[in-house]
Amino acid sequence: MTRILMVAAIAVGLAAAAEARTIGDARKAAWLSVGHPGLGEYYNAGWGDFFENCPQKKFWLGLIPFYGWPGYLQVLSAVDAYHDRTSDNLQPIESGRR
Repeated sequence: MTRILMVAAIAVGLAAAAEARTIGDARKAAWLSVGHPGLGEYYNAGWGDFFENCPQKKFWLGLIPFYGWPGYLQVLSAVDAYHDRTSDNLQPIESGRR
């Protein structure tokens, strides 16, 4: 009985770990946002429909030189994508750390 419970716990743990977001996924999303603001969040949302899953403000404002790319939105988008946030907020999100 103990062996069956142990095998079941390991199987559940492996299944949960398989769906977890890896550090590689976080880095990939951040680098996509370095390429162009909004692409990392679009990747985090699972690609799909551009107008539903891609943050429109970040993407289109990213075309403005030195505000979007390279610039403020590029960094903001990369940080949001790394932390698995898909918001279209143009202000930094407070992390609660000082």
